[in-house]
Amino acid sequence: MDDCLFCRIVRGEIPSRKVYEDDEVLAFHDINPLRPVHILVIPKRHITSLATVSAADVPVLGRVMAVAQQIAADNGSPDGFRFIINTGRIGQQDVQHLHAHILGGPEPLGPMVKHL
Repeated sequence: MDDCLFCRIVRGEIPSRKVYEDDEVLAFHDINPLRPVHILVIPKRHITSLATVSAADVPVLGRVMAVAQQIAADNGSPDGFRFIINTGRIGQQDVQHLHAHILGGPEPLGPMVKHL
């Protein structure tokens, strides 16, 4: 997708603070971090969301997950992290390119969802 923000980052048209890159995956710091460690991990190939994945996407999704621990540890969260993939309108997916958030840091994150 020519106008996709993350595709443009992959192509180098928009700068990012890269922390990891291989043939299939790119990871970079979130521009509005919510935690001391807030890194986005994306497949380089455009996949809109988890709602649109197919069997052909399984290897790259596995790669996204496989590199998360090392990225978190190398960037200040060696004792654990949260790995979040927002999907669609209900999941508040802001960029329509599948991406995972690695959230962490030196302190525990607290509950995932506040009880109502």
